[in-house]
Amino acid sequence: MTELAAPGVVNTMPEKTLDATFDHGVVTGDTVSGTYTEANATLDALDALGISYNEVVALLESEGLDKFVASWKELLGDVEGALAAARKAS
Repeated sequence: MTELAAPGVVNTMPEKTLDATFDHGVVTGDTVSGTYTEANATLDALDALGISYNEVVALLESEGLDKFVASWKELLGDVEGALAAARKAS
């Protein structure tokens, strides 16, 4: 993921991934800016192979949202459990 480091990019890595990147990753700077022509050529080559960028993005978005919802529900469950334990203790 260090290849996607660029100014103005929002990091949404899970904490464990962020920790692993901090421990083992090498960030070399902005490798994204200035690669528009090369990126378009790559997308055109994928399209020529029958790989739809839009379908891939839609799938990744759907899977990402599912994982976010699951994580959010887990977080809420943990918070609710901690609140219930705190109420019980007082």
